[in-house]
Amino acid sequence: MLRIRIFALILMHSFILSKANAQSIPVGMPVLEDVYRRAQLLGKIDSSISFTIRPFSPGLLLKDSFLNVFDLDSMVAGEGSYIPVVRGLTNNKGTLIFRVLPLSWQQQYNSALPYGWNDGEMIPSKGYQTKMSAGVFFKAGPLTIQVQPEYVYAVNAEFENSNPDQYIGGADIPVRFGEDAYSRLSWGESSAKLNAGPVSFGISNENLWWGPGRRNSLLLSNNARGFKHLTFNTNRPIQTPIGSFETQIIGGKLLASEDSPLNADSLYSDWRYLSSMAISYQPKWVPGLFLGFNRSFQVYERNIKNFGDYFPFFTPFEKSKDSANASGADEKDQLASVYARWLLPKAHAEIYLEYGVNDHSHNLRDFVMSPEHSRAYIFGFQKLIELKGKHDEYLQVSAEVTQMSQSIDRLVREAFAWYTHFKILQGYTHEGKVLGSGVGPGGNLQSVDVSWIKGLKSIGFQFERYVHNNDYYNVGVFDFNGQSRRWIDLGFAATGTWNFKNLLVNAKLQGIQSMNYQWTMKNYAPDVYYIPENDIFNVHAELGMTYRF
Repeated sequence: MLRIRIFALILMHSFILSKANAQSIPVGMPVLEDVYRRAQLLGKIDSSISFTIRPFSPGLLLKDSFLNVFDLDSMVAGEGSYIPVVRGLTNNKGTLIFRVLPLSWQQQYNSALPYGWNDGEMIPSKGYQTKMSAGVFFKAGPLTIQVQPEYVYAVNAEFENSNPDQYIGGADIPVRFGEDAYSRLSWGESSAKLNAGPVSFGISNENLWWGPGRRNSLLLSNNARGFKHLTFNTNRPIQTPIGSFETQIIGGKLLASEDSPLNADSLYSDWRYLSSMAISYQPKWVPGLFLGFNRSFQVYERNIKNFGDYFPFFTPFEKSKDSANASGADEKDQLASVYARWLLPKAHAEIYLEYGVNDHSHNLRDFVMSPEHSRAYIFGFQKLIELKGKHDEYLQVSAEVTQMSQSIDRLVREAFAWYTHFKILQGYTHEGKVLGSGVGPGGNLQSVDVSWIKGLKSIGFQFERYVHNNDYYNVGVFDFNGQSRRWIDLGFAATGTWNFKNLLVNAKLQGIQSMNYQWTMKNYAPDVYYIPENDIFNVHAELGMTYRF
């Protein structure tokens, strides 16, 4: 009877202490992800964490994550401390932990046109849309199970669309997901893993984010919904004599959407196998510097011939050394990127860069002669400026540039737009959304954010300029009477986050002027292909609430 009472007390304690650090924080978790990253800039958490392979566990942020729980609310207010807690029922076989995960309710609204990315299960939609998630976390010895399903509902109202059959950039990216209201229940951010020291192996449906970018990532982000995958990953940095390493290797299943014209041919609706690898390295001699490398392959299931097709990471980068690629017999599509993130805690700042290619060079000479061929890149910075006379209040200034469109090199050497491929017709997508950068094939984005910050609270403004699929524009759209017909969105937003004890609230109100919407293309009538102007104003609003039990 005494053991039962102790067990019940421990379970109750795990419910009360909402800041326990066992489960992972989903990619894109409102408020919390940004708070942790800012805290690292302020030197309040472990500086050896790269923040470039996510999701991560809050336990990573502790020097001894198995014995303590970090008081996040105090930490971000400058009063951080380690708080010893009872972890669960402990015996010679390990520890038992059971927790209720945060309840999250995110809402989104577009008045005229679909807009937004990095929203996972949500779809491009006009009108109201909502996403709800909740779940539980269980740990028994080396086994961890996280069940966190998500439910999405979207009004999916009709909007102006010059060509309902259009799909963007030669990939499976429908303009609209069906013609009726949309609803879906999915596994969301669920996973089951076996943990052994610093590494884990298991199956997961979680969103992944690889790379240092805050608004976009070249290879993997939470733009598309999560997909089922096997994962082998480090769950904390592995220390070596030359520095620390983090890594993840996955093998997953990608599906076509139900709304793309590609599905008219069943040959191209087969599922695809995605195999990807990420490595992050922090040199021992340069504290705060992270260097990384990502590589992804996808191939139709019917073209998997041998064991090497499941793990193609070590095939040569030079086409001249890859006989299948050089002869055109290679059925795989690959993307690769390198990146750097430099954390500067004394300056409360970070700078970062990711550079990728979607068509590797014939040999080293080819790359040296034309390094900009088929390239894309992301670079940005973030800095916190302490406000004089204010206790732990900061002005946050950040900016990021994403360039997905082809370089001027296209004039002499054409390359497929990013996320498209002549043998993988769905492109680098899962169920109708790009796995990497949300601005999509040929898209470019410039954004600037300025915010007042205090702990979990923030109020700020954001400006962005989004150029839609410049690659399509350069080959498929002609100027009208000498005027540019590029489709450009200019957005200005007010943003805010606030906490009320265990309740976290995030909000965004954005006005977007869409100029030359859909490149001013209207109808296929013989005498009207383009019109001088087709500008549309759209209101994009977000409101979310997350309750930590």
